[in-house]
Amino acid sequence: MLALLGAGGLAGAVAATFAPPRLITWGFVLYLAATPADVLVRPGFLSPAHDGPAGDEAVAVPAALGMPIGSLASFLGVGGSVLTVPLLRRSGLPMAAATALANSLTLCISAPACALFLTAAPAAGGTVDTGALLLAAGSVDLGAVALLLLGAVPVVVPLRRWPPRIADRVHARGYVALLALVLTAMLLRLP
Repeated sequence: MLALLGAGGLAGAVAATFAPPRLITWGFVLYLAATPADVLVRPGFLSPAHDGPAGDEAVAVPAALGMPIGSLASFLGVGGSVLTVPLLRRSGLPMAAATALANSLTLCISAPACALFLTAAPAAGGTVDTGALLLAAGSVDLGAVALLLLGAVPVVVPLRRWPPRIADRVHARGYVALLALVLTAMLLRLP
């Protein structure tokens, strides 16, 4: 599955370099709208699939899903966790395991996509904000990367050393709330 995620990540990144930016933006918004609706309506996400730790009751995720997950994630720029956390959760994993595993799966998707985006120019026909991409490598805004790292590292380092204990249901609801927050931010930025 890891190789298929990587191949999908590369394929989605290639497609994104030729796609109009509005298509990617609206695809991202539609996906962000569909995901919270899906996890709220279909069973197996907000409530754990079982009461005990993942084991015999967990269902394997088909490896064939690697290519489409990787392609869609890198095309939309969602990284992969937005796709894999709900899938892993429904396979029977608790939220802590689903999110931890999704991070490593995201690396398989994002590494080849990042390599391509670092060397590719932004899509033709795309408009760029005057303040955007001042420090760019390919189509990657290095200023945004730096700000994300400056905001994340001071939080991640202590949380890795002293992880908080979050109830599974609270973790699941928080995940949905964060998706809703990102969707709201995207809707406010749309022209």
